[in-house]
Amino acid sequence: MENLCGKLLISHGGMFDPNFRHTVVLVAQHDEDGAVGVVLNRPLDVTVAEAVPALAELVGPDEPLFQGGPVEPQSGVLLAEFSHPELADVPVFDSVGFLTGDVDEDVRRGILRARIYAGYAGWGAGQLESEMAQNAWIVEPARAEDVFSDVPELLWSRVLRRKGPEYAQMAKVPFDPSMN
Repeated sequence: MENLCGKLLISHGGMFDPNFRHTVVLVAQHDEDGAVGVVLNRPLDVTVAEAVPALAELVGPDEPLFQGGPVEPQSGVLLAEFSHPELADVPVFDSVGFLTGDVDEDVRRGILRARIYAGYAGWGAGQLESEMAQNAWIVEPARAEDVFSDVPELLWSRVLRRKGPEYAQMAKVPFDPSMN
């Protein structure tokens, strides 16, 4: 299987796992040991300033905290776009990557924009490949505008429509199928 680092995983319209229904996941790492990423389109009803005050200056005072996934939801994950890609501790694509640990002042000055996530999504060895074989995920190259979408709640349907006519109908599937 191809390495999915820097790709988006778009949950199939028929996926009903509440952790991933209608999600778009940015894959940060993918190898024989498994995969790690963050859900991009689940803003929470709490700001970063309220939840993680020390990181608020990196994203702005009113920016929401995002639910990054079901793994370690009490841990903060910082995803950013940088003026220079080498500033990222974990490069993902182009100038987008993750920071780990303390963020020193030189790195802070190089952050163009950032998002903070509570937790992350993770798959053990072979788990994501198994889900891919079951058509649970649709793959699309990531773009910075996906990661930092102004309307993250609409990202799932927008990325599906971008994939073309064969996915446009799926983009209309409601989150709650009983609403259909």
